[in-house]
Amino acid sequence: MSKSLRLLFMVCVAYPVVLLWLGIHVRHRERLPRKGPAIIAANHNSHLDILTLLSLFPLFSIPNVQTAAAADYFFKTRWLKWFSLHVIGIIPVVRGQGPANHENQDPLTDCYRALEAGKVLLIFPEGTRGEPEQLAELKPGIWYLAKRFPHVPVVPVYLHGLGRAMPKGALIAVPFYAKVVVGKALSWVDDKTAFMNSLRDQFNKLKLKVCIPVEDDE
Repeated sequence: MSKSLRLLFMVCVAYPVVLLWLGIHVRHRERLPRKGPAIIAANHNSHLDILTLLSLFPLFSIPNVQTAAAADYFFKTRWLKWFSLHVIGIIPVVRGQGPANHENQDPLTDCYRALEAGKVLLIFPEGTRGEPEQLAELKPGIWYLAKRFPHVPVVPVYLHGLGRAMPKGALIAVPFYAKVVVGKALSWVDDKTAFMNSLRDQFNKLKLKVCIPVEDDE
């Protein structure tokens, strides 16, 4: 049931909105993992980010792709919770509860299970939507994921334009052309600070690529 609903949602909503209403240009699509387990880390400025990332994948690979998202937002109502779980396919994460907290269940437990099951996990290291085209502080949850699965590729993706197309608080998307740049997979670094700095550096480099002519493929 959920698989069919997700495919129907992609065909009727996600692909038309991203590919036809907005328009999108993707650089280095070939760097996206074809199968899991894999982690895709993207910047976060809009609810369109999830639709755009999902639209990068072929239709029948969608059931193998899941998004880590804030439980406090996507579980606000019973209907939204059902829609988020069964149609979008999110993995709920409780914000503000770090993996080192032993009093409660590790909030990343379901993310671990998804990677163990060979899924492609989409994650937004900023933890929440920021201002258009601005990169907020990165949260260390992604480092804990990478530490648990050091051989799983972590692929950074930079999304440009979606914060203007549908900024935080907006209800309707404006057809503002979007750009996506896929980076090279990060190497695992046991030092948390070094790993997070490397990820931020990659985001900044990909952001610059948005303004560089397409002929520059470095």
